[in-house]
Amino acid sequence: MSEQTEPQTDTATEATPKPGFGVVSSIRKYVGEEDGSAKAVLQPTGAAGVRITLVGEKNGVLADRVVAALDESEDVVAEIEGLERGEWDRELTSKATVTPKHWRKMAGWVAHQKRFPKARNHKVVDYR
Repeated sequence: MSEQTEPQTDTATEATPKPGFGVVSSIRKYVGEEDGSAKAVLQPTGAAGVRITLVGEKNGVLADRVVAALDESEDVVAEIEGLERGEWDRELTSKATVTPKHWRKMAGWVAHQKRFPKARNHKVVDYR
């Protein structure tokens, strides 16, 4: 009888993927506009990847970029001078400023609506 062995994978030879086109350069530009200093909060978003949420030192303007993996996002933070990793604490949250343009972007299709459909759970919410 022959014994079957599992194929070995060498994790040292696997390369960390490079960030998507323009991610590093756009974050560098953002940090430069914020007087060379910003904080980055890394937020895994499941299959979509990891959102790098940025809060600038000068104006606290909120920005974000998405990369494929957590390792990739950590590499981006380490690569950019003036960018340090942060967490959503009281100080950072109070500093974050969301611009009207960002609010519209987050609202998506709802931003320009005049009428809204009833919520799918309206029977639970409207219990009276």
